[in-house]
Amino acid sequence: MTKELIYASLVYLLTIFTIVITLYSFLDFTLLNFSIISIVSLLGWSYMIGTILSRPKREIEQNLLSLTQNIIHELNIPIATINANTSMLKKSTTDDKSLKRIQRIEDASIRLQKLYDELIYGINKEIRVVPKETFDIENLIRDRVEIFEEQNRNIFNLNLYNYNIKADKIGLEQALDNIISNAMKYSSKESIISISLDKDILTIADNGIGISDTELLRIYERYYQADNQKYGDGIGLALVKSYCDEADIDIRIESIKDVGTSVYLDFRKLMIK
Repeated sequence: MTKELIYASLVYLLTIFTIVITLYSFLDFTLLNFSIISIVSLLGWSYMIGTILSRPKREIEQNLLSLTQNIIHELNIPIATINANTSMLKKSTTDDKSLKRIQRIEDASIRLQKLYDELIYGINKEIRVVPKETFDIENLIRDRVEIFEEQNRNIFNLNLYNYNIKADKIGLEQALDNIISNAMKYSSKESIISISLDKDILTIADNGIGISDTELLRIYERYYQADNQKYGDGIGLALVKSYCDEADIDIRIESIKDVGTSVYLDFRKLMIK
């Protein structure tokens, strides 16, 4: 991730934050002024980032690091405030229309929090080596699957056991999220997604639309999508491959058109014995 991309992401994050606040103001008129202030702030931050990016490289790096720390500090508190207030509003609201609005704000806030966490992770990777942790793959996968199960979409069939590795845990979470979300996206809602651990190999398999041999050759290319009608930006598997290469995880994908896809992750080099 380049520094320019990181700071472009900051503008994107601030934009979403402003949208959430604006939605929130429709439920609570007293927040309307805060919404206007947020929009003005967004324009101000965008101008500052654009100004900094036009300066010499060394000065850019120094100023962007300071700017990033300030933005991150300012974003963390409003996110927590939105979450706390939406929870309170849900408890005191009975109108179905208002509850739906609150739910949309809550969903946007969750997405904002995820973007915030990913941005922090990306920045940390850019400025320092991300420390490796020792953790159990089984617990990690069950935690991730529990989040996906909240969508009430696919059924998951898990066959796992205790298996400890030492790796960049957040990076692995993101890689697994991409693989699992792909399995869901390219499968019917009634389809079962199987996740199993056999010896050192983790397999994530679906019974979805599958990938042809020609498409499979390009699957790791950034911005490539085998099915252009599906929503997405085409960078998920490219990020997964990049993480696996850095983490020393061998990845293999097998797929048959109209039958399904299986992703294999080999963790033997990371196993704690």
